[in-house]
Amino acid sequence: MKAYGSLSRDELLSLRQDLEKKYEGAKAKGLKLDMSRGKPSAMQLDMGMEILDTVNSSLPATSEDGTDCRNYGQPDGIKEARELMGSMMGVLTENVIVGGNSSLSLMYDMVSRSMTHGVMGSTPWCLLEKVRFLCPVPGYDRHFAITEHFGIEMISIPMNPAGPDMDQVEKYVSEDAAVKGIWCIPQYSNPQGISYSDETIRRFAALKPAAEDFRIYWDNAYVVHHIYEEDQDVILDILSECEKAGHPDMVYEFCSTSKISFAGAGICAVASSKGNLDDIRKSLSLQTIGPDKLNQLRHARYFKDLDGIKAHMKKHAASIRPKFQAVLETLKNELNGLEIGSWINPKGGYFISFEAMPGCAQNIVSLCKEAGVTLTGAGATYPYKKDPNDSNIRIAPTFPTAEELKQATDLFVLCVKLASVRKLSEQ
Repeated sequence: MKAYGSLSRDELLSLRQDLEKKYEGAKAKGLKLDMSRGKPSAMQLDMGMEILDTVNSSLPATSEDGTDCRNYGQPDGIKEARELMGSMMGVLTENVIVGGNSSLSLMYDMVSRSMTHGVMGSTPWCLLEKVRFLCPVPGYDRHFAITEHFGIEMISIPMNPAGPDMDQVEKYVSEDAAVKGIWCIPQYSNPQGISYSDETIRRFAALKPAAEDFRIYWDNAYVVHHIYEEDQDVILDILSECEKAGHPDMVYEFCSTSKISFAGAGICAVASSKGNLDDIRKSLSLQTIGPDKLNQLRHARYFKDLDGIKAHMKKHAASIRPKFQAVLETLKNELNGLEIGSWINPKGGYFISFEAMPGCAQNIVSLCKEAGVTLTGAGATYPYKKDPNDSNIRIAPTFPTAEELKQATDLFVLCVKLASVRKLSEQ
């Protein structure tokens, strides 16, 4: 196919007329599809229904050490749940606290606690003139929403194939004491699907922060979310790397089963050093007399161990792999050679990151919405929802049915073509 940028003005106007006609036809179909979030499909949720059978009125509600999970207590979570989540993250059980259903709420609490009470005895952030966070981009909109909510200044750090630009990270962290944290999704990043290289992780562990209360917010959300059985990324354990580098307190690692068991009823965990966990426990003891231990018991009994999680995730991969392949095949067949967009073929995670021509992302998303397909808002993958190039779009293939996904992807590539031709013909 001929690159759109090489077309004459007459060719562009003729192509635009043809695409406008096709777009009006697509609008007439009356689609109502939502691809705005990376949600598991009903089929994926059905895979875990037997979890509900592991705790019922005919079975004891006690954990392995005899704890009655119906009662108060065990603010760190039951031992078998801590073992399960620790094995998923590749860390020791003693370094893990298991909470409720949302790792995002753990991250929110961590930032909130730092604002009001500081980190391990440091000055509360709310008393400081300036607090800054580093934000690898494109990144996770809900991370950025948390720091924006607390009035924390966000600094964009570009991503590359090995992870965040570590030259920039090292410079900001070592020179600016107002930089208190960095958001990271180290394996199959949201939205690009990039996994941090060994060198990147070792450079993180070797950081020399100007701020004693600097922390890496290591959101290992997709640690077991592989798409392919034979081609999987594995990353270094950041906790042990930080310990080896002499910085055991520098990282909080998070994970959950939100896209493993039930999106709204999984379990989450934070892993860190003893010093950090003791600091967390001070406020946790005031927040709760204990988490939902029955749900922790369900998960521990159902999955049993890391092998049980891996076996379950093979079922998830088998469900979502055809969806990713279908979207990627359509992008390739319809857009290759046109030079109006690029994308990364992820090996895991929940998203496909698409880079449109600069200045086109908002128009593409708007065109899709007008024709009945809702995508994540353009700019959402950047702090303050401001993509400086107006080019990144996050595609979430998992939730729709195969037929809905085909309709949505066909419309998406049509909108990419139309927005690009409009941009080029108006220059």
